[in-house]
Amino acid sequence: MDDALREAAEPDSLTLLPEVDVRRALAGRILTFTLLAPPYPAIGVGALRVLRIVEREGAADVIAGYERYERPELPPEPAGAVFA
Repeated sequence: MDDALREAAEPDSLTLLPEVDVRRALAGRILTFTLLAPPYPAIGVGALRVLRIVEREGAADVIAGYERYERPELPPEPAGAVFA
């Protein structure tokens, strides 16, 4: 990402960009990063993209997610297994 884009970058203009480009655009700021994931075991596939940026004083909260998710094949549970 070039310097002109970095200087002009507003949080809304960075939405859906790859996470690495957003980190470059927000260089020099303190960032917190949250990865959204499905409520089941999943593998993120594709680019990690920024979904939302919340600005705070001198910092930004970045929320990101993968383009899609796939469920991994899990081994069968042992017979007679009891889970609490």
